[in-house]
Amino acid sequence: MPYRVAISRRLAEILSVLAHPARLRIVEELGHTELDVASLSRMLSISHSRTSQHLGQLRAHRLVEERREGRQVFYHLRNPGLARWLLEGLDVLESDADATSEMKQQLQRARAAWSLRQHPSP
Repeated sequence: MPYRVAISRRLAEILSVLAHPARLRIVEELGHTELDVASLSRMLSISHSRTSQHLGQLRAHRLVEERREGRQVFYHLRNPGLARWLLEGLDVLESDADATSEMKQQLQRARAAWSLRQHPSP
């Protein structure tokens, strides 16, 4: 298989896994630290079981890994660059000429929050 086809397929697979708001939020939250299911569930305001299902999909596609500490399981990104990549993806939304002023304000707030998490202060 030509390399461009193989790479395009893998990238499409990753994008399809990320094509859910909760999974995008999980990646964003894990971009700066590792978290357990309960913490992620609270941050996303979704059930524990739903959070686990989303983590399962991210884990199945090798985007997140788990670390066990006794009975508690912590999740982290295999490649923290994924969260930075999503942050850069906000540029695409910002360049949309049809974006409303409300959307542009939301983008600015998201960028600020995501950037802060990507580069936490010492």
